[in-house]
Amino acid sequence: MRLFGLGPTELLIILAILLLLFGPKQIPKLSRMFGKAVKDVREGLEGNDEDEALPGAEASQTAAKAEESKKPEDAAV
Repeated sequence: MRLFGLGPTELLIILAILLLLFGPKQIPKLSRMFGKAVKDVREGLEGNDEDEALPGAEASQTAAKAEESKKPEDAAV
């Protein structure tokens, strides 16, 4: 079984080093913090997709493009 391209021996070595560095009491706290961070990143990425899919977003983008196209004509006059 491979996880992130690492075999079981490499994963055990990494876990042992983490245990030595942080101690057994800190490992659950670190894993919760890591899980929350991953969840927040995923929600943030999904939020960006939803903003683009809103019906009002298309209308505001169209209006902004129309205003930009008018500006060069006004400058030429």
